[in-house]
Amino acid sequence: MYYVYLLRSRKSHKFYVGSTSDLRKRFNSHNAGQNIATKSDTPWDIIYYEAYLTKGDAMRRELKLKHHGKGLAELKKRFTLVEE
Repeated sequence: MYYVYLLRSRKSHKFYVGSTSDLRKRFNSHNAGQNIATKSDTPWDIIYYEAYLTKGDAMRRELKLKHHGKGLAELKKRFTLVEE
């Protein structure tokens, strides 16, 4: 199983989108400061994730969320993380 996840920083309220085959391990590495992209904004909360059967499907979804702002904006809106 592969996962696409959305994190939100408790410190800066920034968001981070990623993908992994081990969500628990990856989340712990983000909060341990082991990832350059998220190190300065720890601690993080997982606010959403999706499961996929293939790595390719998860990677396509991650790229879509990262590079097509509307997809991520709609996801944030679904969880009322942004105002309309």
